This record gives sequence, structure tokens and C-alpha cells, in this order.
Amino acid sequence: MQGVPLEALLRTIVVRRGDDDYLFVLVPAGRRFDWPKLRGHLGVSRLSLPDADEAQRVTGYVRYTITPFGSTHAWPVIADATVIGQPVVAIGGGARGVNLHLAPADLVAALRAEVVNVTVADT
Repeated sequence: MQGVPLEALLRTIVVRRGDDDYLFVLVPAGRRFDWPKLRGHLGVSRLSLPDADEAQRVTGYVRYTITPFGSTHAWPVIADATVIGQPVVAIGGGARGVNLHLAPADLVAALRAEVVNVTVADT
């Protein structure tokens, strides 16, 4: 246990907007991003998830270790609005078993993330 509640554990999802155009979406455990909300926020009609090889090529990280910190390209970051209510969040640190714990406001500031309601609870 990392000492943070489940909903404070963040997954980093790489999303493709177009050719060589990606972004990171930070999704709390127990939630999933909602495609219509994300498309609506971005003003696009189509988004997709890259496969593991493509995600590694555009971030420098292998699947399950992807993080916006130290990525080979500073892609835009969207943090789901639910993270703001947490005292501390944990996000992957770029290697298996490595996590960074920090205040949500510090995470948002460090990554210049947009805070947007883009998830729904897992059912």
C-alpha cells in the first residue's frame, strides 16, 4: 500500500489526436475517461489509443511505466477534475514500482495540466 486512497492513484493514458499529435490524460483509479467528454473538450470528432510500440516511441516509456514526467516530448496533459479533491496523489515515475507522491496543485503546476471533468466511475 502506498499510503494514498485508491482514487488518488493516477494512471497516465496516452491518447492520439492525429498524426504526431498526442496528449496525456491522468485518470484516477476506479474511473475511466469518457470518450465523448474528452472529444468535446478537445473539439475533435475522433481520438484513438496508440498501441504499446507507438506509445513507447512517442513517450520513451514502455507500457505501464508511462508518465508525463521526462517524456521524450512534452505532450499536453489533462488531469481529471476529481484529482483536485485529494490531499496527495500518486503518479507513475517512469519505471515499474516507482511512483511520485505530490499535492494535486503541484502536479497540475509542474505539468501545466488542464483540469477538466473527463472521466466517469467504472461500473
